Amino acid sequence: MAEMRTETMTVNMGPQHPSTHGVLRLILELDGETIKSARPTIGYLHTGIEKTAEQKKWQQVIPLVERMDYLGAQSNSLAYVLSVEKLLGLEMPERVQDIRVLLAELQRLASHLVWLGTHAMEIGAVSMLFYALRERELLMNINELVAGFRFFPSYFRVGGLRDDLPRGFHEAVTAFLDRFPAKLDEYEGLLTKNDMFRRRTEGVGVITQEDAFAWGLVGPVSRAAGSDYDVRKYFPYLTYANYDFEVSTAKEGDVFARYRTRIREMRESWKICSQAITRISPTGAWACDDTRVVPPPKDKVYTEMEALIQHFLIYSQGFTVPAGESYVPIEGPRGEHGVYIVSDGTNRPWRVKMRPPSFMAIQALPKIIEGGMIADVIAVIGSTDVVMGDCDR
Repeated sequence: MAEMRTETMTVNMGPQHPSTHGVLRLILELDGETIKSARPTIGYLHTGIEKTAEQKKWQQVIPLVERMDYLGAQSNSLAYVLSVEKLLGLEMPERVQDIRVLLAELQRLASHLVWLGTHAMEIGAVSMLFYALRERELLMNINELVAGFRFFPSYFRVGGLRDDLPRGFHEAVTAFLDRFPAKLDEYEGLLTKNDMFRRRTEGVGVITQEDAFAWGLVGPVSRAAGSDYDVRKYFPYLTYANYDFEVSTAKEGDVFARYRTRIREMRESWKICSQAITRISPTGAWACDDTRVVPPPKDKVYTEMEALIQHFLIYSQGFTVPAGESYVPIEGPRGEHGVYIVSDGTNRPWRVKMRPPSFMAIQALPKIIEGGMIADVIAVIGSTDVVMGDCDR
């Protein structure tokens, strides 16, 4: 009896594949439809942002870091300014901290909405993308109202905010928060009990809590496997300790558990935003009173020579940061996003280095998808919510 001939086939998925959430290449070894091995290849979206930051003054780095995880722009800049402020020894007014909390949570909602729409679309629920982007547009409108820019606001600055909140801010945020819970119910009505969606996600791409820890996974991916690690709870920053919210978790560790975890996280972010908007007064302090980093008020610049000189020095030479190093983590949309900076005492950072959650998720992909089917790769990548700009940098 002749032996059955068996062999595997190596195929490329990417780097142009639309379901790889950026420019990611997966080299898959297939035995029929089953994945025997997978090797991620990254670097196609490399921008050199961390190295470029060393050539910029401290305040000029903010637009750069916002372009790494481009769906969590204000989370990136928040981690960066907190790290610089730690070296400077700056303490922000409580109003500034509450505004940062509110905008960071709105950014989390905007990021999760893009994830939800694209993830569902890739699995077959095409209409979900239109529903999710409908609400995200309202959040982009709020960014535009605050800073004049929709995608990369650069509103957080070392020392506080770029400017005070504009007129109509409270009304715009409140209008969004009033309508959002019903829209979340609408999303769940379309997906949570959808038989086709559940068949594509339940039991697919399972990772245990132990493996999640071993691979350095954080955020919803880790919490869907049973972890309760959330930087906002374990290492509270800003005024998060004053807010009432829960950490969303699940135990199954599959694609569906990661979906449920993020949906619950969106509801908790809505709770935080609802509390924050009531705490923030329409007017008040929008920066600290440290003249090293915060320019003088414009009325003084126009009437006082000392203020004019200080204004000129800050915008032309920047400011110096005491020599030292600091690392500040925050809970971004994809998990712990940390910024490590080193200062040599000049007006430019000596080193800026990020701890990106997307990079950890990419390196763990083979562990999650090997042994599964080709179609499951798309569901798994979508469930990890990787952003390749965050990975490559």
